[in-house]
Amino acid sequence: MRQASSFIPTLKESPSDAEVASHRLLVRAGFLRRVASGIYELLPLGARVVRNIERIVREEMNVAGAQEVILPIMQPRELWEESGRWSKYGPEMMRLKDRADRDFGLGPTAEEVITDLVRSNVSSYRDLPINLYQIGAKFRDEIRPRFGLLRGREFIMKDGYSFDRDEEGMRVSYQGMYDAYGRVFTRSGCTWRAVEADTGLIGGDVSHEFMVPAEVGEDDIAYCEGCDYAANVTLATFRRGEPPRGEGKAVEKVHTPEKRTIEEVSSFLGLEPGRFVKCLMFLVEDKPVAVLVPGDREANEVKLERVLGTDEFRLFNEDDWKRFPAYLQGFVGPVGLEAEEIVCDEALRGAASMSCGANEDDYHLVNVEEGRDFPAGRFADVTTASEGDTCPRCGGQLRVEAGIEVGQVFQLGMRYSEPMRCYYDDENGVSRPMVMGTYGIGVTRLMAAIIEQHHDERGMKWPLAVAPAFLHVLPLNYEREGRRAAAEELYRRCRKRDWPVLLDDREESAGVKFADADLIGIPYRAVIGKGYDEDGSLELQLRETGEKRKMEQDALLDFLQACLESLLTG
Repeated sequence: MRQASSFIPTLKESPSDAEVASHRLLVRAGFLRRVASGIYELLPLGARVVRNIERIVREEMNVAGAQEVILPIMQPRELWEESGRWSKYGPEMMRLKDRADRDFGLGPTAEEVITDLVRSNVSSYRDLPINLYQIGAKFRDEIRPRFGLLRGREFIMKDGYSFDRDEEGMRVSYQGMYDAYGRVFTRSGCTWRAVEADTGLIGGDVSHEFMVPAEVGEDDIAYCEGCDYAANVTLATFRRGEPPRGEGKAVEKVHTPEKRTIEEVSSFLGLEPGRFVKCLMFLVEDKPVAVLVPGDREANEVKLERVLGTDEFRLFNEDDWKRFPAYLQGFVGPVGLEAEEIVCDEALRGAASMSCGANEDDYHLVNVEEGRDFPAGRFADVTTASEGDTCPRCGGQLRVEAGIEVGQVFQLGMRYSEPMRCYYDDENGVSRPMVMGTYGIGVTRLMAAIIEQHHDERGMKWPLAVAPAFLHVLPLNYEREGRRAAAEELYRRCRKRDWPVLLDDREESAGVKFADADLIGIPYRAVIGKGYDEDGSLELQLRETGEKRKMEQDALLDFLQACLESLLTG
């Protein structure tokens, strides 16, 4: 590419709506432009990076035995009705009608379409397993698009689907994709962590997210310093310590005027927040349910959904408190409480010398004991893990860090095959549902995540495998015949090797060229300046480290060749 004739509209100022480095730098460097909220167009350099990521994904999918297909983004309502997701998916799926007034969804994912494809064309155990994938556009009407490509509405995604005879086969397929995903993210230059995750609207029982640690990550990851345990905090478990013990004192009612929150009451009574039983009221399928957690913990609604067996629940709102006046907001407590059910966090099992609401305005109870003073309907893990908690596997210490989800794999089981009648005939002619897995990588999100891990205040630092070019040739004072000739010769020799290279043939000052080169972030830079005038040498600069090396053109080409060979051999 010749920079003078390439479409690379760099900007000196950051866009006003850019909140994170990847969004800011992609726009400034001329990789990306906004069309509408959460919708972006990729310019030539951005398209090159995306194609490089797609190439890595394709190579790893093909090695793992998956086959590429192209599926429609317009998906008929009837298929989503079969799976039961047409109404459950909610407003994130854009719904529209064709001229014949038939309902379609703009596909946020493709489980229904791929299941329909396989059930229509596969009927025998001899045809299984099958692993199919595609790379293409998806649309999810996010309620709050933000962070550029990290939380967009239209995006490029790799989604894959495996079909097996039984659960054992599904687990083999799942592990194959899990391993392949790790190779994709490593080859893309990311530091990553695989964590246990919730299955959400996709469904299934087992799932792992692939997270790229970054300060701007919207998810929190709990991981152990002593072993390989890691999980999204929405799912992470931890070992509880011994609960607070007491001396068997009788319950006492204490006047706590206008003290409603844990912070207010703990300060007023001089008790640590952990010695309180926080009683949270949820409306579960239109019935009041109490959830008891330690005062220094938060209820985890993802865990609660699994415990309650339904996603139709929410914390009491103002209308609910008025509708159920027996529950006094700010003073509700478990002693004498009548509710449809009481769910108690495991940390409160056997706890004594606790405080809680007295179910009376301006009063709390002290010296409360679980078991003696209030019964738990059932115990469960319903709180969120925190920094410093004890690892459930090895007893080490949990740490919590922010991360960007760039991929997720699911063991779906028969979540789609049973309702959609995706069956096969086994060796005995018995019809059985196929056992499925699904696997996704956010290609454009991965592009942004790479930048979040590889940038500085001057611009991006692309890893070699995904960079828009291997080498950025910078002849200073391009109009000087000797420097121009050297730059053209280097450019020609790189092109002859079929290397992607960017030649800055603009008649701009050295300051402008260096600033744009830093911003664009190509990993290697060949500067042709005073050194060339003196002894014919070039200056090779490494964008990642800032290291500079003086060398002849042949040596520079040999160095780049060795870097590329090292990249290919892993």
